[in-house]
Amino acid sequence: MPPLLKAALLGIVQGITEFLPVSSTAHLLIGARLLHFDDPGNVFTTMIQLGSIFAVMWLYRAKIIRVLLNLGSDRDARNFAVAVIVAVIPLLVAGALFSKFVKQVLQGSLTIIAVAFIAGGIVMLIVERMRPRPDVLDAERMPIGRAFIVGLGQTLALVPGVSRSGGTIVAAMLLRVDRPAAAEFSFFLAMPTMMAAFAHDLIEARHEFGTARVEEIAVGFVMAFIASALVVRPFLEYVRRNGFAPFAWYRIVLGVVVLIATYALAAP
Repeated sequence: MPPLLKAALLGIVQGITEFLPVSSTAHLLIGARLLHFDDPGNVFTTMIQLGSIFAVMWLYRAKIIRVLLNLGSDRDARNFAVAVIVAVIPLLVAGALFSKFVKQVLQGSLTIIAVAFIAGGIVMLIVERMRPRPDVLDAERMPIGRAFIVGLGQTLALVPGVSRSGGTIVAAMLLRVDRPAAAEFSFFLAMPTMMAAFAHDLIEARHEFGTARVEEIAVGFVMAFIASALVVRPFLEYVRRNGFAPFAWYRIVLGVVVLIATYALAAP
């Protein structure tokens, strides 16, 4: 299979899974192995995620512009901006401290990914069943203290398979945030988070970009943008009607399959 076709397929996987609580990074790592796609340092995996972020920025462009224009006059707009900034800080600190360990150790272990899939799915099922009655129905009214705790939940996404969106959504639901508001806050939190990850990887890998690698990233970026633009709105509508339990069961089943495949391949 041509490398650019592999990049396109992985871009679609990224775009579909970035905002679902199923871990886009883990899906990309598994997909790259299945397609025999060479991704030194997982630079491709991190950088095409920006395509998904641009997609959600495009979809929410009116709200972003409104918040920015009303920062001086609208209390909710100021609260929302501060909440997002506060929530992103924990992952930026944790990423700076542990990014090398994550890339060199955690992202190379299918067992860790599988266990994280299963554990995350079980936690989601428990939270769906036992979550407290929500008292925050709008992402713009996220209390600052709760936003910080949601940001702590996002740091769990450093473990591949946990899911950035899953960690933030579960934490928010435990803090009495309604499902759609939790998902929307997760979307906005992804913007500065993934931009920071993109900038970090771009600086670290700036000497490794040949023409072929740039083309692969460009193709993956475009396909991730398109796929995410098509997924975000239907995902929110689905969550409003059905909750997160189907995604939890998907995680558990996929984790079991990955575990079985890993040990079957390792057997003599």
